[in-house]
Amino acid sequence: MKVEREIDLAASPGEVYEMLMDPDRLGEWVTIHERFEEAPDRLEQGSRMTQTLKVAGQRFTVRWEVTQSERPSKVTWKGEGPMGTAARVVYDLDERDGATHFYYLNEFELPGGAAGRIAGRAVSAAAGREVERSLERLRKLLEG
Repeated sequence: MKVEREIDLAASPGEVYEMLMDPDRLGEWVTIHERFEEAPDRLEQGSRMTQTLKVAGQRFTVRWEVTQSERPSKVTWKGEGPMGTAARVVYDLDERDGATHFYYLNEFELPGGAAGRIAGRAVSAAAGREVERSLERLRKLLEG
């Protein structure tokens, strides 16, 4: 399953990158974030954190690792969730006319074969709505 979204932000890629990589600010813009069980003060390549999320009324925990961090243009995350779920999240930041074009990708696999794929469609739709809400929150934080 895959969720992709793009947004233009009136801030530099450096400003956007700093917001994205500050775990203390994550709850300000990520709508499904509930809490961290453990997280470093700053996120960089190799950083690991355990996060509790809530999507479509369901709480779950994901163990994340930053697998790629190219300041200020790209971040890639690898996540492991309950029952063998796996996720890969990519943030691509490109400067465009003094602003930032943010491309967001979340690829995830749910367990359960065909039943998991069917459930995945509902999860993907809910996740897509939450990503849109999160990116709008990020825009408001960065643009005031």
